[in-house]
Amino acid sequence: MPATTAAGLLALVGVFDVVGTILSGWLTDRVDARILLAVYYGLRGVSLLFVQQMLAPHVEPSMFVFIIFYGLDWVATVPPTVALCRQWFGLEASGIVFGWVFASHMVGAAAGASFAGWIRAAQGTYALAWPVAAGLCFASVVIVLTIRKRALEKPVRTGVPAR
Repeated sequence: MPATTAAGLLALVGVFDVVGTILSGWLTDRVDARILLAVYYGLRGVSLLFVQQMLAPHVEPSMFVFIIFYGLDWVATVPPTVALCRQWFGLEASGIVFGWVFASHMVGAAAGASFAGWIRAAQGTYALAWPVAAGLCFASVVIVLTIRKRALEKPVRTGVPAR
């Protein structure tokens, strides 16, 4: 696939990413964040099981299905993760905690990309990387579902008058 075509498809993922994140924020205000994360990670895992069959040297209709779905799901995990940080660590500390969650995510992403690159270099294909990534998504579903529900803490008075 030409680099410009691949870049255009990645840009399309980004467009749907924005839409998915906004919709996820709306849903996070209405649905338990743990359930949303479990659904997002589960659907992401399922999509990764099928991505190998959708890849081609030129654009195929099935690629658009994956691009739209994966774009909608890509950063949709952020709003429910922020909500869980707020519920568990309170309004005052949740920003710092989410910062560490985000930093940890970047380290994990780097490790995952390196692992996938190692697989590609060793086997000449990413075929093994997709089911491994899907398995990690399914493990995330189990982990998220073990998080206990906790009520949102009441705001702490900081001495600043309310507007």
